[in-house]
Amino acid sequence: MRQRLAIIITILVVLGALVLLSSASYVHVEQTPDSEFSPDRSTMNSGATGTRALYDFLHESGYQVIRWRDATGDLLNSGGIKPATFVVIGRTRRPVEAEEAKLLLHWVENGGRLVIIDRLPEIKLLPRSGHWSIATEIVEYPPLDVSADNVQEMTAGVSRLSPVQPTLLTREIESILPSRFVSVVRITPDYQGAHQETKTSSATNGEEENTEDSEDSPFAPPPESRVSSNEVDAPEKSPAPVVHFASDQGALLVDFAHGKGRIVLLSDPFLVANNGIGSADNLQLALNLVAGSGGPIAFDEFHQGRSASHNALIAYFAGTPVLAMCGQVALIVLALIWTRGRRFARPLPLPQIDRRSSLEFVASMAELQQRARAYDLALENIYTRTRRVLTRYAGAGNNTTRGEIARRVSSRSRVNRQELETLMRNCEDVINGAPTNSQSSIRLAKRLRNLEGALGLRMRSREIRQQAEKI
Repeated sequence: MRQRLAIIITILVVLGALVLLSSASYVHVEQTPDSEFSPDRSTMNSGATGTRALYDFLHESGYQVIRWRDATGDLLNSGGIKPATFVVIGRTRRPVEAEEAKLLLHWVENGGRLVIIDRLPEIKLLPRSGHWSIATEIVEYPPLDVSADNVQEMTAGVSRLSPVQPTLLTREIESILPSRFVSVVRITPDYQGAHQETKTSSATNGEEENTEDSEDSPFAPPPESRVSSNEVDAPEKSPAPVVHFASDQGALLVDFAHGKGRIVLLSDPFLVANNGIGSADNLQLALNLVAGSGGPIAFDEFHQGRSASHNALIAYFAGTPVLAMCGQVALIVLALIWTRGRRFARPLPLPQIDRRSSLEFVASMAELQQRARAYDLALENIYTRTRRVLTRYAGAGNNTTRGEIARRVSSRSRVNRQELETLMRNCEDVINGAPTNSQSSIRLAKRLRNLEGALGLRMRSREIRQQAEKI
């Protein structure tokens, strides 16, 4: 009794564990609907706030696009594909740490191109550009009841915007349609820093400063320095941010230099998301942003919560019920190993194997029927099986008439319908008591066997086994 109790408890524990695993896997698969209040800007998300449409379009158009699922520092020491453009879209699920932002900006300084598309981007990713500071300001926050799938609701009261000036980011664009939740980019000049730098430059060149002019104007006049002809022919690029699109409230798209690279800032992810990329010329703007400089394009998936796993097999089956199924199978195998060799219930005798041949019964019945001249009973045994096979061959039911069975069999084979229906009627007449003899019964049985052979219904598994037992 104690052994039985232990086995019963083990079975209950295993069943409970299986139920818990099934419940956990079911909850993991559940997905919340997309909303602008808590969007998912991943390229793997095909919902309204995702960017899978842009990624698939770039991939099918021949652009070299990758989902970057490693840490940001791997951009500097990547041994495989080296991205030329790194795209960060929306408020990421995993925040960008200070060290990661430092490494990413260092990659931009070495010639990389960083594209940030967000209403309120990480301030760590927006360094100063010369004497200008760049930041964003949200004009209207998305409410909880707004439907991300409804484009009319997302763009209610918003008019299309035309480019401010012809640039590489505005080529082939007539107008774009942002959402009503677009934020504006604020570009703030640092007058004090510019003034201090001008004074330092003037003092270095040994020139006298005009104190009155410096106090009256925010910028001192540029000092006249002796430069060579080569320096005049190749002037230094201005670090001032360039505005490409702007509304009445402020700038929408700007870019500025950072070291040898550039940083592009777009303040509305709706323009590249699945729910807004098809409006106006938003798709062309997305192409100009991410593919304007050429080269491989990497979309940040690491900070979207889809980092790469070190185990390739686990990463392949991540998000599927396969892992939960493997856990259930492992528990079942452990339970079987533990209970192997334990008797559950009373001991049973060994099964008695019947050594007699199955043809002995058939031979005995045939002899009895022959002695009793029960030809109708013998024919009934053969005809019943043949009619059942013909019914299955014709695709009919058990209650189908013989005329319908004959018609269907004839339509699927070369058997004559009239002959088949006559044969079936003669057999049924004998079975129902019509007078017959041994020769007539044998003739009808042979015709039934020939019919099975013509239709390919004769060699069943039982007949093959009986033939082997005869040998």
